[in-house]
Parts: sequence; C-alpha cells; structure tokens
Amino acid sequence: MDFRRGRRREDPEINLIPFIDVLLVILIFLMVTTTYSKFTELQITLPTADAEKAVEKPFELNVTVDAKGNYTINGTPVAFHTVAGLADDMKAATRASGTANQTPVVIVNADQFAMHQMVINVLEAARIAGYDKLTFAAQTAGAKQ
Repeated sequence: MDFRRGRRREDPEINLIPFIDVLLVILIFLMVTTTYSKFTELQITLPTADAEKAVEKPFELNVTVDAKGNYTINGTPVAFHTVAGLADDMKAATRASGTANQTPVVIVNADQFAMHQMVINVLEAARIAGYDKLTFAAQTAGAKQ
C-alpha cells in the first residue's frame, strides 16, 4: 500500500546555518591558537670603524634641567625668566669660557621627570643664540642608580 500517492516527493535540503556556525568556531579556534613568528627582513653586517679618536674635543655647553625647573649652564645656576634670557646666558657662558669664536655643542642634560616645555625652552634658546649643534645626554641601562 502506497499512502503517499497524491504527494510529491520532497527534495532533501542541507541546512547551512549550523554549518556556518561550526566553521566560524573552527576559524576562531585556529586564529587564537596560531603562533606568529618574527622574521627578520634584512640580514646585514655593519661595517667597523678604524678611525682614530678625535685629537681636539669640541667646545661643549652643558645645559642641565632638573625636575623642579632649575637650569644650569656648565654647572652655574641661571634664573629662567624668558627663552631670550636663557639664550643670553648661554652666550655669556660661551664668552666666559674664552672660546667665543667657536660654536659650541649644546648638550642637554634633562631629568627624566622634567617637563617637556623646559627642554623645549633650552632648544629654543640654543636656536636664538645661533647654536645649531645639539645633543641629548642619556644613561646606559647599566648606569641607573
């Protein structure tokens, strides 16, 4: 006996929603468990320098800024009122050293807790004074106290 005479046979369908859910879970699992390796792009060998040490040390102008906002130039405390005044103090320190005809290298020794504006004041004063050679002093990792 065939009870389904009047009915058409239905085609089976694949339900894609659970299939997509399983694939997303697998994708997330693979993304989380993947290890990312660092690859160096360039393998280079740096050249060595065989130059002799400089015979003549350049004239240095050490400007120190501490965390409280105090400035010193070559160990002498200076009062900061304006950037132009600091530039005048830098020029006076250069004249006092007896090397007024030589452009000094300005070394900025700033405390790690000094405000950025204080360091910018030193840079601006060096620009106004006409000193274009600047460098920053830093400690090596082993020299911390």
